[in-house]
Amino acid sequence: MQSEIKVGQRFKFNILSDNPSQERQAVVTRVLSNSEEGLGPEVDFYFAYWVEAYELPETEAPTTLVFERGIDGNVYFNGRQVTITLLK
Repeated sequence: MQSEIKVGQRFKFNILSDNPSQERQAVVTRVLSNSEEGLGPEVDFYFAYWVEAYELPETEAPTTLVFERGIDGNVYFNGRQVTITLLK
C-alpha cells in the first residue's frame, strides 16, 4: 500500500472514541516503511507504513507524533483509530 501523504503535508486528525476529541492539526516530517522503522516482515500483515509528524501550532520542543496506516485501511495513533483529513 503506497502512502498518499508526503513530507511537509499538513493534516487534521480526530481520535475516534466514545468521547470525541477536539480536532488537531499536524505536519508530516517522515513517511517510513516497516523495514525503515526497523521492524521485521511479519509486521507487513498488520501495518502498511508509518507517518511521523509534529502537532501544530509548533512549540519550542515539538513532540513527534507517530501514526500507523493499517493494512485494513485505517489509521492509528497510540493504538487508537483516528480520522485523517489532508489539508492543502
